[in-house]
Amino acid sequence: MNPESRSPAVPREFVDALRDGRNFLLSSHAHPDGDAIGAEVALARLLGTVGRSATIWNVDPAPATYAGVIGDMAIHVGPTPPPGFPGDFDFVLPLECPQLDRTGLEQSLGRLPILNMDHHLGNRLYGVANWVDTEAPAVAEMVLRLAHALNAPIDAATANALYLGLSTDTGSFRFSNATPRAFDAAAELVRLGARPEQIAGWLYESRPPGAVRLLGEVLETLELHCEQRIASVRLELDMFDRAGAAQTDSEGLIDHPRSIRGVEAVALFRERPVGDVKVSLRSRGRVDVGAIASRRGGGGHRNAAGCLIGSREDESGVIAELGAAVEATAQSGCTHATAPEGGT
Repeated sequence: MNPESRSPAVPREFVDALRDGRNFLLSSHAHPDGDAIGAEVALARLLGTVGRSATIWNVDPAPATYAGVIGDMAIHVGPTPPPGFPGDFDFVLPLECPQLDRTGLEQSLGRLPILNMDHHLGNRLYGVANWVDTEAPAVAEMVLRLAHALNAPIDAATANALYLGLSTDTGSFRFSNATPRAFDAAAELVRLGARPEQIAGWLYESRPPGAVRLLGEVLETLELHCEQRIASVRLELDMFDRAGAAQTDSEGLIDHPRSIRGVEAVALFRERPVGDVKVSLRSRGRVDVGAIASRRGGGGHRNAAGCLIGSREDESGVIAELGAAVEATAQSGCTHATAPEGGT
């Protein structure tokens, strides 16, 4: 094995907790992405193979493009707890959440002992056991290692779910987290039965018409700043009705302004029904959007992060901070055109 691809061991206390518990509640961040859904589905299946049971509870539904991986597995969605909560569960596992409030279910989930599993910088280590590996290309890759630690068999459906998570969080192996570990994991999953061509078809060739119309609505708001080195777009509430789109059809919208030549950072401002604005940030090279998000109470990776702002009036401040970050890396001579890592 290539020394660069060797992964650290799963913490013993994490494995022991999984062996001690019988019933587990799995969750992830609001607006779950491919890594969240793929890791949850795979972990639920793996726990079943070693005599445990698992229930997935997310505050938001999964995008329709992930339906092939979810299959007939039930995912409990919304703020109301699943049946038997909390007494029927031994632990809750929030996946890829640097802090519990990223789930949108923190008041409920905090009633159970937490096993914290994440690959983001700035994780608050809020669990009774914490496994945070910031070098992991995706939480799906961590679930693969956990399967080995538990001696849990991996069938083709589980391999497909893990490949979905790995593929989406590395941008189909285009982002800077497409490391030797990512490719080693991908090769193993294909050997176990994952089908890359099927996953690619679900992700890129099965979008509903409303999702494509929604993209057109968003691109109408495109603005370029700082000599076209920063792009911003808006996702407004009434766009969904005009496009005939579901809330989950917003997945991947930020990738399109990021594809513009010369753009080094992107902000997508998404209006929320409660009146505030969710900000998704992406960047290239050493432009650190994670630091910007962190200063505003959010988090994520250096090249992919998110936060909340109070209103549309605060958007200019975010653009100004992005401009300062782009200028700082240009002056240091460090900016280079690598793609961002991970999704937030």
